[in-house]
Amino acid sequence: MNKELLKQILLEQHPPTRNPQDIPRELRTTIHKYKETPFIIILSGIRRCGKSTLLHQIRSEDHPDSYYINFDDERFVNFTVEDFQTLYECLLELFGEKNTFFFDEIQNIKIWERFVRRLHDNKKKVYVSGSNASTLSRELGTHLTGRNIPVSLYPFSFKEFLLFKKQSYDSLNVLTTEQKSKLKRYFNEYLKNGGFPEYLQTGKDEYLKTVYENILYRDIITRYHIPQEKPIKEVVYYAVSNIGKEISFNSLRKLTGLTSATTIREYFDYLENSYLAFLVLKYNPSLKKQIYSNKKIYFIDTGIARVLGFRTSDDIGRMLENIVFLHLKKQNKEIYFHKEKYECDFVIREGSRIAEAIQVTYEINDNNKEREVNGLVEALDTYKLNKGIVLTFDTEKEIIEQKKKIIFKPVWKWLLE
Repeated sequence: MNKELLKQILLEQHPPTRNPQDIPRELRTTIHKYKETPFIIILSGIRRCGKSTLLHQIRSEDHPDSYYINFDDERFVNFTVEDFQTLYECLLELFGEKNTFFFDEIQNIKIWERFVRRLHDNKKKVYVSGSNASTLSRELGTHLTGRNIPVSLYPFSFKEFLLFKKQSYDSLNVLTTEQKSKLKRYFNEYLKNGGFPEYLQTGKDEYLKTVYENILYRDIITRYHIPQEKPIKEVVYYAVSNIGKEISFNSLRKLTGLTSATTIREYFDYLENSYLAFLVLKYNPSLKKQIYSNKKIYFIDTGIARVLGFRTSDDIGRMLENIVFLHLKKQNKEIYFHKEKYECDFVIREGSRIAEAIQVTYEINDNNKEREVNGLVEALDTYKLNKGIVLTFDTEKEIIEQKKKIIFKPVWKWLLE
């Protein structure tokens, strides 16, 4: 690659390290713990969720004297692994010698991990970001095993959303009626619009549609060489229409006209690798039964789900369930669902045992109380737990049911704990 063009790109990409209006991300604290360690930090996440902003925050606060290169630039289209040495020479000539490197969207460059390993072996601190979990993990597993710390960034949490809206509260235990009303109002907005930072600034649905199209075409269809786009689009729309519901690969194969359930499984792998959608398995001590049982589907963001056709007004309970799933996912929980005679939305595995059971419903009323409570109690009995939680929009109380403690709590409050 032409050295002068490289220098031009590098100069253009060195803006001020941080915008003072950027919202501090919760993941920042986790990453900061590794500041003085030799580990390579691998930051992955869906497109436009704020990875570049987070890298700039880290750079500004922890490593102001560092290099930053963003490979999500069409001028890098002919860049190859052989050009890394030229890139390094350009950095030295332009900015002098530094010991910390930030590489943004590095998965666009084939065999990038070899150069990163060389930097690591030379005692350099390296941060890399990318939008495809599988690509990063596969390449890391080959050359950087034991040398990296993987972390995932998602769109704004409800806490981050409130920071973006410049809203604060003193304590969840002493909320005034006015504060509760305000938090519920903002939670309804979060439920509808999701947490993509730039969308929240503009409010234009076209932005979310563009984000989705870029993920679909650049991160899935092009990356995995999918010959026809219609079936994968149908899989996405089926997924968004069935948030929180059980799905069968065989049933979906018939709906899409694809010849193999294996292809459907691969398509869902692609959705997960690009962070667009996620599958949750039914818990079973038998791994084989777990793998072949039906799955439940959840989406990366309620705003994207809405613009793709999910009507929140038709089933707000499933949107609440999606929000709860995302919160658990951000905490790196090992998430399953329980189903025997009754169903429990989420059971959380820690080590070799289920440690937590969570039921989600918009409201508790005479029509659903027995079903929702029985599902939770059945899970508590099955996994020998003494208490569980039912997350609703507004109910807050505790009851004893069949010698089990059931805690009812508003989702918005649970998200802020």
